[in-house]
Amino acid sequence: MPNRSRNPLEGALFTLLRPLVRLALERGLACGEMVAVLKRAYVDVAQRDFIVEGRKQTASRISLLTGLTRKEVGRMLSVQDPENAWRDRSRVNRAARVLSAWARDPDFLDGRGAPASLPFEAEKGPSFTGLVRRHGADVTARAVLDELVRVGAVGRLKDGRIRPLDRAYVPHSDESEKLAILGTDVADLIAAIDHNIMRPDQEPFYQRKVAYDNLPADYLPKLRALVRRDAQKLLERFDTEMARHDRDVAPDAESPGAKRAMIGIYYFEDDRDEDDQDND
Repeated sequence: MPNRSRNPLEGALFTLLRPLVRLALERGLACGEMVAVLKRAYVDVAQRDFIVEGRKQTASRISLLTGLTRKEVGRMLSVQDPENAWRDRSRVNRAARVLSAWARDPDFLDGRGAPASLPFEAEKGPSFTGLVRRHGADVTARAVLDELVRVGAVGRLKDGRIRPLDRAYVPHSDESEKLAILGTDVADLIAAIDHNIMRPDQEPFYQRKVAYDNLPADYLPKLRALVRRDAQKLLERFDTEMARHDRDVAPDAESPGAKRAMIGIYYFEDDRDEDDQDND
């Protein structure tokens, strides 16, 4: 890395790491444990993403790339990564897809246009099993239901029917799932920014934000409500468009290749930085 770019990168990493360190400290993860995770990530990225074409990636080359000793690299390569489970997005993707389809497929809406409460199975009419069969690709209705119940996304009525508690896959009670989303969603955002920085010859990925730093506190509840309403509508529009082309639910698509695309919207607020106030 050229010296002229090292300091700006270090500054960006420091800013990025502060909320991660805060989260780690809140969960009792000490610096040594964080460093161990960082070393595993260095080895994993070097092993997967910095391969020389036509050559096998070796512990010596990974050691050279990462600055870790060959002994450390060899030890990490010999141990099955216990975090492999969070890399497999298929289970969450299927459950999220079913939940979003529940809010847009007219066959599963009630008379008011809201997601209908569904029996698990039914000989006639809409059912949760039918919803999963149409939008859940190759997973079973029971597996999807268990996942949505586990994260608090659906509930049961007294008559046994299933009703969604939200229009989007947002875990309400499962902390481990929330932390998994931290990993996948933030990783996608960083990867998008990395693409825009490192690949100037390619079409940039869309990445924008709107921010103000002197808003009255009593305005924020209105802003949060506006974001929830309008952002949800926009995401549902994108979901409908993307679902039309997804080959898990539209297998007749003839175009070759398999790509993953993600569109995310987030909202954040905090107290205004005192240093900014002093500079006004």
